[in-house]
Amino acid sequence: MHSMVCARDGNTMPATVVLGAQWGDEGKGKLVDRLAENATWVARFQGGNNAGHTVVLGDRVLKFHLLPSGITREECGLVLGDGMVIDPWVLDRELNDWVEGGGKDPAGHRLFISNRAHIILPYHTYIDGLDKKIGTTGRGIGPTYADKINRIGLRFADLPYCNFEEMAERQNQSLEDAGCRQRVTASELEEQIGWIRQRFASAITDTGILLDNALKMGERIILEGAQGCLLDIDQGTFPFVTSSVTSRGNATHGAGIHPGHVESVIGITKAYITRVGNGHMPTELFDEDGDHLGTVGHEFGTTTGRKRRCGWFDAVVMRHANRINGFTELALTKLDVLGGLDEIKICVGYKMGDAEINEMPASAIALEDCEPIYVTMPGFPSHSLEEWLGIARRCNSQEIGFTGLPAAAQNYIKKLESLLGVTISSVGLGPDRDATVDRV
Repeated sequence: MHSMVCARDGNTMPATVVLGAQWGDEGKGKLVDRLAENATWVARFQGGNNAGHTVVLGDRVLKFHLLPSGITREECGLVLGDGMVIDPWVLDRELNDWVEGGGKDPAGHRLFISNRAHIILPYHTYIDGLDKKIGTTGRGIGPTYADKINRIGLRFADLPYCNFEEMAERQNQSLEDAGCRQRVTASELEEQIGWIRQRFASAITDTGILLDNALKMGERIILEGAQGCLLDIDQGTFPFVTSSVTSRGNATHGAGIHPGHVESVIGITKAYITRVGNGHMPTELFDEDGDHLGTVGHEFGTTTGRKRRCGWFDAVVMRHANRINGFTELALTKLDVLGGLDEIKICVGYKMGDAEINEMPASAIALEDCEPIYVTMPGFPSHSLEEWLGIARRCNSQEIGFTGLPAAAQNYIKKLESLLGVTISSVGLGPDRDATVDRV
């Protein structure tokens, strides 16, 4: 288990950032769930219910879209941070599901909502449903961020000060301009906002101050990202991206604290690569190897249920992600999924016309002209999830780390480390909380 100890003065480091290093869906929820055992707070800093975190506890599979992954740890506080956009109805449903599953409603007790976070209203989802180009989740995320940038969005802090007539008029004009049939009324808005205020009154607070005070008390915080670096609005494969800054630079800003608090940045990456939505993915596979990754890896989106596109590991993508985020370590997930393949390929560069390039082009159109340059590694045998779980438990209980893995799997890990120049600190061998091997 990560002790989260590496601060220069010997004290527990105050803040750890956990980020997706690819196109999202890398397994952040599972890692945050493990780290949260030794943390006081888990804070989301961007995105909304376009995220999907899955945590497996034995026979229980928990799927969260807004609730931070630390919810399974009863002593861990939870924050929905300043940089988020929040659908109150989705949050209410997740909280109710948690309670029905035997948990206690954390709202106002250990779950707190930033008063600076923006609210997703029904009209935002109406607008988002018109998207045909980007392949969004249709959850209203982009239109809510657009209202934020246009300085007409609604924040939790401003709920008591709404002009419902003015809001309805503006929203209906936007719906009409977008060619959308739905309309809203002032009375509907008044009723909805009254419900939001009543439902979450105990949870809405200045969470930046809460986290800052926690850090002053020496408490440990995990800043949990959603999506991945290649979906970042600035640094991703624009325009096939999400609507927020998903990278390290926004982790503290979106949580309302300063970047000096961060001493560890863990990048999460699958042992291969996946993508949901539109946009080019150079290593995408359309053959039996791609079918193997999708089937064995159960590659369907947590949020949308859409089939994920699968491809070989792309070191060009990872170098870009590392430059943006400065990972102090990497967590490699789903290594077990590669089991049973005769050969495993790693993309080390792109061929673009007659040139070979080692960095991602900024243009999504240029990326379409990039063909992967591969190195090939020998594969290793397949095992059942129960067998992989047994291997992981043996590696950890005997404190032998990666040396308990198949030799070809060890060589694959070493090759990735040499290509990326970042240490892989843990390897996932299945969805279970215990199916993770820590480096020793």
